[in-house]
Amino acid sequence: MKYPEIASFTDVLSRLAEFDAIIDVRSPSEFAEDHIPGAINCPVLDDQQRILVGTMYKQVNAFEAKKVGAALVAKNIALHIEQHFLDKPREWKPLIYCWRGGNRSGSMAHILAKIGWPVVQLDGGYKSYRQHVNASLPEIAPKIRWQVVCGTTGSGKSRLLQTLAQLGAQVLDLEQLAAHRGSVLGHLPSQPQPSQKMFESSIWEVLSKADLTQTVYVESESKKVGNLRVPESIIDSMRAAPCIDLEMSLELRVALLMEDYAHFVRSPDHLNRQLDCLVSLHGKDKIQEWKQLASQGQMPDLVTQLLAQHYDPAYLRSIDKNFTQMPHARKVIQPGISPESFISTAKLLLAD
Repeated sequence: MKYPEIASFTDVLSRLAEFDAIIDVRSPSEFAEDHIPGAINCPVLDDQQRILVGTMYKQVNAFEAKKVGAALVAKNIALHIEQHFLDKPREWKPLIYCWRGGNRSGSMAHILAKIGWPVVQLDGGYKSYRQHVNASLPEIAPKIRWQVVCGTTGSGKSRLLQTLAQLGAQVLDLEQLAAHRGSVLGHLPSQPQPSQKMFESSIWEVLSKADLTQTVYVESESKKVGNLRVPESIIDSMRAAPCIDLEMSLELRVALLMEDYAHFVRSPDHLNRQLDCLVSLHGKDKIQEWKQLASQGQMPDLVTQLLAQHYDPAYLRSIDKNFTQMPHARKVIQPGISPESFISTAKLLLAD
């Protein structure tokens, strides 16, 4: 076969595991927004260089822009070869792509192929990958054997999903993929949320590998997890699926939330700023009362009130409205918050 081979994403999808590297040659900002799962970024033009060449196209002419662009691309490809590829054997096989499978990926693919590596260039580039994700999620979602883990805030749904995954079950952990705990106070201080496109890519990566004959466990999320939207096809399929009603005592729920939201326990001022988001729902007087509890270190009392007056009523309204199979849900009592306790519950579910 003559290299570089040019192939569509549909053609390479079934053999992605055959490639020793998936190389995204777009700029760092393009790569950061989203990329094919597992890809590495070896930009042939960085963000500033891309702006420079693009400006020359518009303000000077294409010929002058191409000369400057070619010099920059050649230097960058040489640097990538020196830093990343010199130790690769003759049979090393990379898949290379850019935005539309044009000049940027073509330049890298041509030079690597001339060296002698069996290079494949992605026809249509990232754009074709993105089109595949958008088209395939609505096709995959209805085929999944969903099992939705429901339960009030603090009942351990996320911990149960993580435990199920550790035991080998198929899990779609939307909160983990979204880097958010899915509530008004759910922002993770040390981890920004990914872009919407990256979130959807992560969902696609999980579901594209799922065994359709086996259950996929998922939490009863709303349409948004923080600032990110769960694809409509996923939400619709989840809401029609069988449910598990995970129950835990109020005392244990408070203890679990104190662990999960330890950053608020350590920083009451940060919590108080977040509580301002609830003023429209509960009024300034109630929010001020909750802020005083936080400032005085009375976190268990505050968590108990938040559950009783905000989270539990909101959860019950959402479940009644959105999850049609909840009246037939299997009730599962979670007896503790230790890892061993969640392992026991997970094994019970998997045994059935």
